[in-house]
Amino acid sequence: MSRHVAIITDSTAYLPAQAMEGHGIVAVPLTVVLGDEALEEGTEISARSVAQALQKRRPVTTSRPAPEDFAAAYRAAAETGADGIVSLHLSSELSGTYDAAVLAAKEAPVPVRVVDTGMVAMALGFCALAAADTAEAGGTLDEAVAAAEKRAQGTAAYFYVDTLDYLRRGGRIGAAQALLGSALAVKPLLQLDGGRIELREKVRTASKAIARLEEIVVERAGAAPVDVAVHHLAAPERAELLSERLRERVPGLVDLHVSEVGAVIGAHTGPGLLGVVVSAR
Repeated sequence: MSRHVAIITDSTAYLPAQAMEGHGIVAVPLTVVLGDEALEEGTEISARSVAQALQKRRPVTTSRPAPEDFAAAYRAAAETGADGIVSLHLSSELSGTYDAAVLAAKEAPVPVRVVDTGMVAMALGFCALAAADTAEAGGTLDEAVAAAEKRAQGTAAYFYVDTLDYLRRGGRIGAAQALLGSALAVKPLLQLDGGRIELREKVRTASKAIARLEEIVVERAGAAPVDVAVHHLAAPERAELLSERLRERVPGLVDLHVSEVGAVIGAHTGPGLLGVVVSAR
């Protein structure tokens, strides 16, 4: 689909396939390394495979796309008629993906604006959708970037994990490291803050932690129009129950997405993850 401004993101946005196709959004895949195999997220490895590997304590790591992968995506967008590209990516505090995109943008055949959204999962996905809506309405490159940045400012992400062990192994914990000494005694609620994963609260049991997650989301949403995404890893029942509660309790709810995270985020959070993104319209 040819248009004035193309939108490119990465595979950690976890956008529904229908939304990506409808808006012509392209996602450049990150890589999961399982043992000695390097596999592309979204096509060559599933989140469930990662969950099973983690449960068996097999080594799982992740890596950013190569700059050449972004360069190829930028060339393809230009060849299909784009005269500008907005490239939106997960927090540079969590991955080198943004840096790889910046390197590739220097050699792109059309102007590319690379944006560190400070987000991940559907917190990033909602930014990509905002940019796409603006581009489709005839917006300029700057206007599409502004729409994504505005959406990021109005978006929050919270999540519960059964254990901090996977985040610790991957080096993705910031202030939450203070919790490690008592990790077995509590259930952590985390949030994205300044692009980093930070501890929000300590709760004694899983059921209380999930109930508290619900309260935090309801408080954040208020009565304003919001989109919500509920993510999980190997915990579909938890996700469905929470999504049903949020449908009842968030008066300004516009769209609600429920999905399993991909292999990259799953590798760092582990099975049992339950995350919620709240994004103001």
